[in-house]
Amino acid sequence: MSIRNTCALAAAGLVGVLLATSAPAYEVVAVENPGKVTGTVKYAGEPPAPEKFPVTKDNAACGTEKVKEDLVVGADKGIANVVVVVKAPKGAELKPADKKITFDQKGCQYSPHVTLVPAGSTLEVLNPDGVLHNVHVMGKANPEKNQAMPKFRKTMDWKMEKPEWPVEVKCDAHPWMKAYWVVMDTPYYAVTDENGRFTIENLPAGEYEVEVWQETLGKKTEKVTVTAGAATDVAWEMSK
Repeated sequence: MSIRNTCALAAAGLVGVLLATSAPAYEVVAVENPGKVTGTVKYAGEPPAPEKFPVTKDNAACGTEKVKEDLVVGADKGIANVVVVVKAPKGAELKPADKKITFDQKGCQYSPHVTLVPAGSTLEVLNPDGVLHNVHVMGKANPEKNQAMPKFRKTMDWKMEKPEWPVEVKCDAHPWMKAYWVVMDTPYYAVTDENGRFTIENLPAGEYEVEVWQETLGKKTEKVTVTAGAATDVAWEMSK
């Protein structure tokens, strides 16, 4: 057999392996007697003190001091802005949002810090500050794009077509401004509130892997068993 034929067979075999091991597509099914997962993500150990820094430009709009939002831990050690994704292979359909999702820049600070976006949805980006901002979306599956918002431009629409997470969003004019968009094509994900709590509903009964992500602490995998018609409560921890 020639070297060319050998290489061709090897390449074909590699493609076959990649196709065989690729993740199956999410299957939309009717969910009968669903369960749900509720829980808390807390910081393990003593959390670091919030980092503060002075603001040196646009003080009338931005203020004189900011607190970094990369790790927000509550009084009971609950971590805010943790993304929780149940890796369910099938379940309810997730459609694009029926109205625009608000993403604000008031006070030179993005809000929400982590925004949940069903794939195909449109965000309405607001600029009430009266200063120049720019929205720099660091997409990969969705194209990277950098759009200026001068002080007279109060709103801008931004559509996210493809599932991708986390997508970093930053303002090059105000380098402390950073946030994340979580664009998904299944409904089984959530972001923790200021107390580290989250709820994911309408799950088919079964055992699942769960991805837990925080921008400073990274990603970890948990497991959960969902019982039909019942709530499963979990308590997870993260640390540096």
